[in-house]
Amino acid sequence: MTSNRLPVILVILAVVLVGLYSSVYVVNAREQAIVVRFGEIQSVKTEPGIYFKLPFSFMDADRVQLVEKQKLRLDLDNIQVQVKGGATFDVDAFVIYSINDARRFRETVSGDRDSAEARLRTRLDSALRRVYGLREFDAALSDERVSMMLEVRDDLRPDAELLGLNIEDVRIRRTDLTADVAPNTYNRMRSERLAEAELLRAQGTEDGLRRRAIADRQVVEITADAQRDAEILRGQGDAERNRVFADAFSRNPAFFEFYRSMAAYSAALSSQDTTLVLSPNSEFFRYFDNAAGAMQPPATPGAPAAAVPGAAAPAAPAQPAN
Repeated sequence: MTSNRLPVILVILAVVLVGLYSSVYVVNAREQAIVVRFGEIQSVKTEPGIYFKLPFSFMDADRVQLVEKQKLRLDLDNIQVQVKGGATFDVDAFVIYSINDARRFRETVSGDRDSAEARLRTRLDSALRRVYGLREFDAALSDERVSMMLEVRDDLRPDAELLGLNIEDVRIRRTDLTADVAPNTYNRMRSERLAEAELLRAQGTEDGLRRRAIADRQVVEITADAQRDAEILRGQGDAERNRVFADAFSRNPAFFEFYRSMAAYSAALSSQDTTLVLSPNSEFFRYFDNAAGAMQPPATPGAPAAAVPGAAAPAAPAQPAN
């Protein structure tokens, strides 16, 4: 009797184990689970752990759909966009997003990540074209690139929320000119830079001339001031010299006259080639033979003139012609 019940017990135990196994599901830290019962969302499990559902999932009852919980990346390559000036760029960009509303994600795209990314790719393409189209050629190559990425991110967020997604970040990886417009664009950029260089060079020349003119004017002003000061100092020195001479003369006129005569002798007879023909009774020789300055009596007519040291003798009278 017991032997006949054993197979039945084993079958019942197996059914219980299978039912228990099929009613248990595990959610890890990188996933979130959507429990669907007869086509309707029963619950969403976002925390990791062990959960239970109806067993066997027969007739579409309690099926579990696992979706990603971590951040995901969507790349968009070789998108041609046109800027405000008419130039065309090849742009590579990517989006970092996450599924933050699993229920809405299931309702809008049936929890299909490929479908959600296809719709997100279309919106990203449109946002890039709009953002680039509002700007000039060099905007994407300057510091404005950061604000462009933020603007694209903000454009994507409302549409992404309708899919149950959250846009974490948008990055523009590459912005290159297309092959057909690159030469013309480079030539235009070169012309603009040359014109800018010429303008800077002209401004530098103008500034140099202006500074040089200011320096020349300052030189003239400084020189004039120095000459004025020199004349003033020279006049003051002459006045002081005259005052000293006048004071010396007033104290001892005889010595002053003697000193002035000696200075005149030194100046007149300093050169070996100097020749003077003068009367020995001349005022010039007042102190020459007499330190007291007494004048010699006038020479007798016909008497020879006194010889002056270093002076030539008077010429002999000319003989009458026969």
